[in-house]
Amino acid sequence: MKKLLFLLIIISIFGCNSNNKASTNEVSQEGYKIIAYVNEWQDNWGENFEKATQITHINYAFANIKNGRVIEGLYSDSETLKKLNALKKVNPHLKILISVGGWSWSGNFSDAVLTKNSRQVFANSAIDFMLKHEIDGVNLDWEYPGLIGAGNVNRPEDKENFTAILKLLRKKLDSLSAQNNKYLLTIATGASQNYLDHTNMKEAQKYVDFINIMTYDFHTGSEAKTGHHANFFSSKYDDNEESISAKIAVQQYIAAGIPANKIVLGVPFYGRWWKRVNTKNNGLFQPSTGVTGSYNYNSIADSLKTDKGFISYWDSTAAAPYIWRLKDSLFITYENPKSIGYKVNYVKENQLGGIMFWQFNGDNGTLLKTIFDNLNKTDQ
Repeated sequence: MKKLLFLLIIISIFGCNSNNKASTNEVSQEGYKIIAYVNEWQDNWGENFEKATQITHINYAFANIKNGRVIEGLYSDSETLKKLNALKKVNPHLKILISVGGWSWSGNFSDAVLTKNSRQVFANSAIDFMLKHEIDGVNLDWEYPGLIGAGNVNRPEDKENFTAILKLLRKKLDSLSAQNNKYLLTIATGASQNYLDHTNMKEAQKYVDFINIMTYDFHTGSEAKTGHHANFFSSKYDDNEESISAKIAVQQYIAAGIPANKIVLGVPFYGRWWKRVNTKNNGLFQPSTGVTGSYNYNSIADSLKTDKGFISYWDSTAAAPYIWRLKDSLFITYENPKSIGYKVNYVKENQLGGIMFWQFNGDNGTLLKTIFDNLNKTDQ
């Protein structure tokens, strides 16, 4: 209630004047992108909403698809989007997009974009949603064209229909965009050659402003063996037939003809865990016979401080941390400031577009600050 009151005060002070100057602490609109997926509102933006000055874009997750149309996913979406829009009084450069789909709600994409007429219906509904909520663009999170994902309808035609819907949306958004108010179109994409093989990204990228590669979930609880889920390099301990890493994924996209400055590297603000893991090598790339799950980074950071059994290790070959707790053979793969530092440096060295993360509420502020400070640090 206290923070909501503060937000209302901010609105009353700044009014609706879009010409207010940005705080000197906020990230430049011309610099690297720092994109936060936000899943419902929580009052963890800081006492003065300072975290809103550390990001450039919010992808609000998620809108659903019903009868071929983009619709609100939750009854609370309208109120949440109003609160997110109010953050622009703290950071006037902040852009807010609606993210459509996600892992759970991608099942209706293939049908929605199947024909010329259905694409018109879908595109018009996406734009209606954007205009209704007075936001700045659309982010398509189709997981995944031509692939089954979470048991989704999929077709070979998805490959070209994905490009077709992006082309149509781009045309409609451009027709609405005023000179100083360009509506954005972005996508969230899979971090694998398999994803690239089922899409025509060289053509599709022409219609989007940037591409958020989901360079995480490389190993998940669906596997009976542990592994890093967001490693930067391939680990020498990984004996899987096909190694994957954040760096490999970016290289695959560049080889597919995607401009480096359109590539936004994804990082997770959560970790994945396995129990009853073989004790060899402190559980790294070892078989597991127990339950699995995920923890937000803030929970992991708290446990590292309070649970003496939590011991953090570093795999230098992967530039990735992991945690081992012997008493219940618990293995956790996660992201920390050190591992994020490697990725931020890579973004800067290779002139990528920036960093995206899933999701804002999983952090205690440490990971976002690491991204912000390092992306905006002037190299000597």
